[in-house]
Amino acid sequence: MARDHHRESGSSPSQRALRAGEVIRHAIAEILSRGDVHDPVLEGHMITVPEVHMTADLRLATIYVMPLGGRDEKPVLEALERNKRYLRGEIARRVNLKFAPDIRFRLDERFGEADRIEQLLRSPQVKRDLGSAGDDE
Repeated sequence: MARDHHRESGSSPSQRALRAGEVIRHAIAEILSRGDVHDPVLEGHMITVPEVHMTADLRLATIYVMPLGGRDEKPVLEALERNKRYLRGEIARRVNLKFAPDIRFRLDERFGEADRIEQLLRSPQVKRDLGSAGDDE
């Protein structure tokens, strides 16, 4: 019991959880790209699924999504939540797991974070600091 608690508290996920997450990521990406979900919001957007995190017991899948171009994030998440039951059923049908995991959707904020870092690196203060650091050597 203590080992499971330690695993969830910050250590890296098991190979089994990583493998299951990747299989679920492929299944969700295929479902969304084929247009199998008949929702006007989802039909009007290309949605990328860069990552799926699984809990150690494989009962919960956190699916990170990003609409192409980063537009209409809130309506897309709401549409995915509305169709969660259908998507979970499709995952259960396509992925061979003992239990169909509960699913939740989150925005993948790595793209926004990368833009923020890019802007910081291009700022005059950082350029000035980098220029003076090169003079010391």
